[in-house]
Amino acid sequence: MAGESWSNVRLEAIAATDRKGFAMGPFGSNIKSENYRPTGIPVLRGVNLGDGAFSGGDLVFLSEEKAAELHNSQAFPGDLVFVAQGTVGSVGIVPDVPRFQKSVLSQNLMKFSGDRAKVDSRFLYYFFISAAGQQTIRSRVNSTGVPCISRPLSSLKEFEVPLPPLAEQKAIAAVLGAFDDKIELNRRMNATLEAMARALFQSWFVDFDPVRAKLDGRQSTGLDPATAALFPATFQDSPLGQIPKGWKAGTVNDAFNFTMGQSPPGDTYNKEESGMPFYQGCTDFGFRFPTRRIFCTAPTRYAKPGDTLVSVRAPVGDINMATEECCIGRGVAAVRHKSGATSFTYHAMANLEPDFAKFEAEGTVFGSINKQNFENLPFVIPPPEIVTAYELQTAPVDGQIYTLDQQCRTLANLRDTLLPKLLSGEVHLSDA
Repeated sequence: MAGESWSNVRLEAIAATDRKGFAMGPFGSNIKSENYRPTGIPVLRGVNLGDGAFSGGDLVFLSEEKAAELHNSQAFPGDLVFVAQGTVGSVGIVPDVPRFQKSVLSQNLMKFSGDRAKVDSRFLYYFFISAAGQQTIRSRVNSTGVPCISRPLSSLKEFEVPLPPLAEQKAIAAVLGAFDDKIELNRRMNATLEAMARALFQSWFVDFDPVRAKLDGRQSTGLDPATAALFPATFQDSPLGQIPKGWKAGTVNDAFNFTMGQSPPGDTYNKEESGMPFYQGCTDFGFRFPTRRIFCTAPTRYAKPGDTLVSVRAPVGDINMATEECCIGRGVAAVRHKSGATSFTYHAMANLEPDFAKFEAEGTVFGSINKQNFENLPFVIPPPEIVTAYELQTAPVDGQIYTLDQQCRTLANLRDTLLPKLLSGEVHLSDA
């Protein structure tokens, strides 16, 4: 229940008066692909919303001149952006960073600019991503055909929001924003850690840098003497080209154990956490680890903790790592190096992306790769002691990635628990 000082107001009552409070993207014919430029004024599209900030998808740009023609469809930092047709319910807030000081809405987007003396845009953003805010948006949706908001700008003006005093809005937004800031920081750290481990894999097992260093009479950068001694000083010819002497040219089947998934009967699936976590494809894949959503009471094929999960159907080659024993459907394979090396397996599968891409492109309806084709993918097989050395280098990195990922999940759960209570006034900041 909202506090005594809260009031329900329409967006039209708190719109900006010093700039355009409401705007729609232009008709599609007014922005054509030939108008796009590699730099300039960004075009905001639904695909760019991602997690609410305009960080997802590839940005496209317009020239200053073309953007000026579309001045009635411009957006600025702090503006809320809504999808009016298609993925209705997606909401973003234009970030206050140099790239987005001015932008243009695409055809199916609309925006709201609030009066800064009355409303905090981050507070409104959190309201509209909450269950109550999503219901406010969905109440205006015409679901016949492609979902769309009826009379988009009129509906947007009539959206009603619960509004506390401005200072309380800012305080609530700051609390919720602190969760998101920490989650984003963790994600950036994980991206850096992942890049470090992948770069090391590329150096050792693709570019063969330690071997080339020895061949040139140089010290191997970043390697201790014991690890450097594991690498040979010469190359040999092989069916896969030149590879380090003593290494083998083989296939995925020679180096890895893997299980192709099999889908249990559909009536054994549930969302009530009965049975074992179930992954049919890459729908629930995250940055590194999947998110539990579907469970299965009659699993047939399994992945073990640490196995690399590879999507083998539409798309082919997306990867994640299992954190627990789980059931895998026909869209997933579970892979592990025969030595048990989990990090080596994960980055080896990532390195096979060009091979997987061929099967994605060749699909008549959608891409897929069968067991035989998977087994026969070419693979350069290093000696087990070098795989072990790589595992020792990357185990601490993997551990940190896991810890940061778990922090993100805990923080997101706390934020999502607090969000509706703070936004409704049910919980006050002092209680939170």
